[in-house]
Amino acid sequence: MELSESITRLKALINTSLHYSSDSYDIERFMDMRKILEELIETYSNETSEKEIALYFDSDVGYVTPKVDIRSVVFNNEDKLLLVKEKKEETWSLPGGWADVGYSPSEIAKKETLEESGLNVTVMNLFKVVDKAKHPYPKSLEYVYKLFFYCVADSFDTKTGLETSEVNFFSEAELMSLGNISIDRNTLEDLLDAFSFHKNSWEGTKFD
Repeated sequence: MELSESITRLKALINTSLHYSSDSYDIERFMDMRKILEELIETYSNETSEKEIALYFDSDVGYVTPKVDIRSVVFNNEDKLLLVKEKKEETWSLPGGWADVGYSPSEIAKKETLEESGLNVTVMNLFKVVDKAKHPYPKSLEYVYKLFFYCVADSFDTKTGLETSEVNFFSEAELMSLGNISIDRNTLEDLLDAFSFHKNSWEGTKFD
C-alpha cells in the first residue's frame, strides 16, 4: 500500500473514532494519534502547510467517506474532445470539479461544463468510475473517487470562465503530443478512454 493511501486511511479511522467515542481516555488517545499523523504528513509532504493539514483533518467529521470529483466528456461534430485550460496551472483538463451538496452528479457535470467552457450539455452516460488511489494520478492527501460522464452539447459556441483561460477541441492524435495535461484531474488514459467510449459506447462503464 502506498504511504499516501495509508495516511488517508489512518486519518479516516481517527476522525471516525473521534466522532463515535465518548470515553475521555479514548478521545485523548485518538487526539494523540492525530497529532502524530499530522507530524508524519509534515515530514511526508514538504509543500503542505500547517493550515492545510488542519483543514485536511477538519474537513471530514463523522464517518469519513471519499470525496467525489466529476468530469464531463464532450465531443464536437469532428469527433474532437473538449478540453479547458486551467488559469492557475496552465494545464488542459476535462471540465469538472468537486461534487457539491444539493446537486446530483449529472447536475454538477452540466454546471461545471457551462461555467468552464460556456457549453450547455445533456448528460447521457456515466462511462467511467475510478478510485484515484488505484490509478496513476499524482499522490493526494484526500481519498477520491472520479466520475466521468459522457455528454452531448447543444451547440459548440465556447467561451472561457472564471477559472479557464482557453477552451478547445482536440483529436486523438493531437492529444498524444499535448504535453501539459492536468494529470491530477485526468490522465492521458482517461482521455483515450473517452475516445474509446465515443466510438464504442456499447462496451459499457469502466470501474475501479
